[in-house]
Amino acid sequence: MILLDSDVLIDLLRKHPPAIAWFDTLREDEELAAPGYVAMELIQGCRNRAEQDKVERELGAYRVVWPSPTDCDQALEMFAEHRLSHNAGLLDALIGQTAAAMDVPLHTFNQRHYAFIPGVRTIQPYEKSG
Repeated sequence: MILLDSDVLIDLLRKHPPAIAWFDTLREDEELAAPGYVAMELIQGCRNRAEQDKVERELGAYRVVWPSPTDCDQALEMFAEHRLSHNAGLLDALIGQTAAAMDVPLHTFNQRHYAFIPGVRTIQPYEKSG
């Protein structure tokens, strides 16, 4: 499974050439997924109904995964422990804990957002320049 963070999905939605080139290298049978909170972030960023419809259509190609209640409890614990010392973000805690609990790497360019979560692994899927 390839679990995608918001920044990677935004690049794909905007047809950023390095993102598309990376995407085209993936195996056809590789399952692509997005944490539910990432899907919500993308919808939140829409400025009008047409943009939201487009995002929702694009998201239809991805499995949406959610943290369990136990994962949410762990995210809360990590968030409370690191909120002030690491400027931890609420959604980052939930997204990172989802990846850690599923034991799959999160494909993102925001490694530092997730560094405080035990067991989370991140991958930069392509070069950002280009």
